[in-house]
Amino acid sequence: MTSQNLAEAIIWVSMFLLISGPVHECAHAFVAWKLGDGTAKLFGRITLDPIKHFDPIGGTLLAVTVLLSALAGRPFGFGWAKPTPVNPYNLRGRYADSMVAVAGPLSNLALAAVFAIGFRLLWSSGYFPDNTSVMNLLTDVFLTGVELNVVLMVFNLIPIAPLDGSHVLFDVLDPRTAHDLRDFMNQYGMILLIVLVLFGGRLIFGLVAPIVNFLAGVQVFL
Repeated sequence: MTSQNLAEAIIWVSMFLLISGPVHECAHAFVAWKLGDGTAKLFGRITLDPIKHFDPIGGTLLAVTVLLSALAGRPFGFGWAKPTPVNPYNLRGRYADSMVAVAGPLSNLALAAVFAIGFRLLWSSGYFPDNTSVMNLLTDVFLTGVELNVVLMVFNLIPIAPLDGSHVLFDVLDPRTAHDLRDFMNQYGMILLIVLVLFGGRLIFGLVAPIVNFLAGVQVFL
């Protein structure tokens, strides 16, 4: 593992645990509260405090997988923050469940856009994303912020339970089909998700790359 790979791994894990994960889950909690369900608010989840959103298993798995992937090359990992508790029966509106679900991915898109501004400013000033100087390292932080948040947005919008995209899918289907599909997902959703994580990297990359390149303003991914 090179020092650059180690630096990127640390940035990746820290970014997820301290910023991207908490913002994502807080967005779910806030929108659910505004649409009538105060469950997450009762649990103190309308906050950006990373401790409130930390999941021991998901956080540990993320750190391990990122560090292992850093040994093989570019850091990448799989993990999760503590799921936000939502009672859909308290929500107001036909598509309220979808609105709560997409709030998380959209918050990651907003974060990616903010980090992209910082990256563009530093890149235009001649700073390359590496660990050769403080400013270069900051450029790497901004680029990682773009990449990570786009990955979280795209991945969570995939319509496989328990990902956010499944809530949107269930909402747009007719009640009978949604009920049957929900039963199927309850049984096989996690298996499908594991298969996607293990073998769907190229598909996810194909969706992530053009968005990252657009936001960054340069061909980060060829």
